[in-house]
Amino acid sequence: MELRDYIRILRKSWILIVLLTLVGIGAAATVSLIQTPKYSATSKVFVSTQPGGTVSDLAQGNSFTVQRVNTYSDLVSTPIVLLPVIAELGLEISEGQLGETITASAPLNTSIIEIAVTNSDPVLAADIANATSQSLTNVVDQIEKPLEDDAVSPVKLTLVQQATVPPLPVSPNVPLNIALGLLVGLALGVGLAVLREVLDTRIRNERDVEAITDTAIIGGIVYDPKAKDRPLIVHDDPRSPRSESFRTLRTNLQFLDVGRGGHSFVITSSVQSEGKSTTAANLAIALADSGTKVLLVDADLRRPKVDAYMGLEGAVGITDVLIGRAELADVVQPWGRSRLSVLPAGKIPPNPSELLGSATMARLISTLDAQYDVVIFDAPPLLPVTDAAILAKLVGGAIVVVAAGRTHKNQLTGALAALETVGAGVSGLVLTMLPTKGPDAYGYGNYGYGYGYLDDSAETTTTTRKVAKARVRRAGVKL
Repeated sequence: MELRDYIRILRKSWILIVLLTLVGIGAAATVSLIQTPKYSATSKVFVSTQPGGTVSDLAQGNSFTVQRVNTYSDLVSTPIVLLPVIAELGLEISEGQLGETITASAPLNTSIIEIAVTNSDPVLAADIANATSQSLTNVVDQIEKPLEDDAVSPVKLTLVQQATVPPLPVSPNVPLNIALGLLVGLALGVGLAVLREVLDTRIRNERDVEAITDTAIIGGIVYDPKAKDRPLIVHDDPRSPRSESFRTLRTNLQFLDVGRGGHSFVITSSVQSEGKSTTAANLAIALADSGTKVLLVDADLRRPKVDAYMGLEGAVGITDVLIGRAELADVVQPWGRSRLSVLPAGKIPPNPSELLGSATMARLISTLDAQYDVVIFDAPPLLPVTDAAILAKLVGGAIVVVAAGRTHKNQLTGALAALETVGAGVSGLVLTMLPTKGPDAYGYGNYGYGYGYLDDSAETTTTTRKVAKARVRRAGVKL
């Protein structure tokens, strides 16, 4: 993945990332609020030895003191030190529980022992620290004292810093916890966004298609939520940008399969509901509007839709021609005022694949190629049935429709493999249902068209009037 891929992921999943970040902050704040505040009080004890008369004695005493400091630090958590503290302060806990709240440490190369006590009561924390320091002093004096009656202990512990009552708790650290919650939530959000992108096998944009096949993308149709209400957008709203995309697709068809000779194409897709029938119908209308003699054939002999989209009678059609029940001229129906004709599917046969792959179908294709400039076959999807692959082999060219956000990468791979297996060529790909907003938004300039039509005729009239008035003023006529 490149940097722009991560940027696209962040733009696409920014709501998830922000939500998880807020959850992390909220969780950290909640934990901080429900925690019992802890206070820490620290006392310091200085360890010294009896001075000697010579420099050598002083050096040996200093080395002895440093070694003893670590031993005395470990001695702090022993019962011999803690039991007197419990008795003095009247604590109702065991020496083990008290030892868990006390930490003794000795800074490197020093003769100082720091005794830190953490407790929910700041006053009690200071009292325990001071009592522990005094108890340690007494215990060391007893342990290090020689057996002689008048002997003096060579080691002396002195309380050099008494613990004071801490004004602020040491935990929970609310700012730190919130910062950690923010980082954890942010990392979790970004991680889930990247994971979702990696696991998402649907085709979202042109780059996903280009990673699967080298076949040219000859058109892109944006998503229209009203497509079911007005499937023939080129006829219903010819000035819309979506209609312009079909006209651009019409232009690109002129450059496909130049050496093939014929100009017949099978419009198919990987699975159903990818917009192949509406693409075939609108493309046929766009071709006819340019003066081309076009025939739209409904070759989907399983779920025909062309007759319903075009508003024609579909009781008889190509199936009747193939079985010899009707003549071609009797079932072809003209549509509109352009040079567009439609051949419906007719009755649904029990053997669609056999009919479409028959020698009679091959002869019919040759006849249609001779009578029309362009023949568009609307065929079933490639993965559920083999009809489209068989028909594409006879026709010589297939245009595969790919629905962005709906078609999976393995489905497109399987569809192209089905065509390759029978030796049918793929003339191009058409992306449909492209989003108009977001990181995967489709730009109309991608295929060379960015100049649409004015939808509001009133705006055109107003502009014309302004230009006329300006010319009259320049001529010196008062309005």
